[in-house]
Amino acid sequence: QVQMVESGGGSVQAGGSLRLSCLATEVTYNKKCMAWFRQAPGKEREGVAAVNLAARTTYYRNSVKGRFSISQDNAKNTVYLQMNSLKPEDTAMYYCAAADPGAWYSCGYWQKYDYWGQGTQVTVSS
Repeated sequence: QVQMVESGGGSVQAGGSLRLSCLATEVTYNKKCMAWFRQAPGKEREGVAAVNLAARTTYYRNSVKGRFSISQDNAKNTVYLQMNSLKPEDTAMYYCAAADPGAWYSCGYWQKYDYWGQGTQVTVSS
């Protein structure tokens, strides 16, 4: 069963840090890719960071490069998103996602994600 559970969200002031965790089932962790997406009120969901679990290749949207870092712990079937230097515009519901996009697509191809967690809220105040 493909299932993911996010945790670690919360409220912080601008400039602060949070670390999100995504605990996945074994079936999920056998997928090629896992990623973090976010959706702010009134906006479309957008990919934030992704990782190829076997190759450990990472991908980031431009607005979070240098501030966010995605990592994995294979022993715990867990993917993390370390978020530093948070800004009010980072406020959103953050979702963990998984995908098997095939050999032709990298894990940075956001449209290929089709398994989703329930989300965890991140609120950054100015």
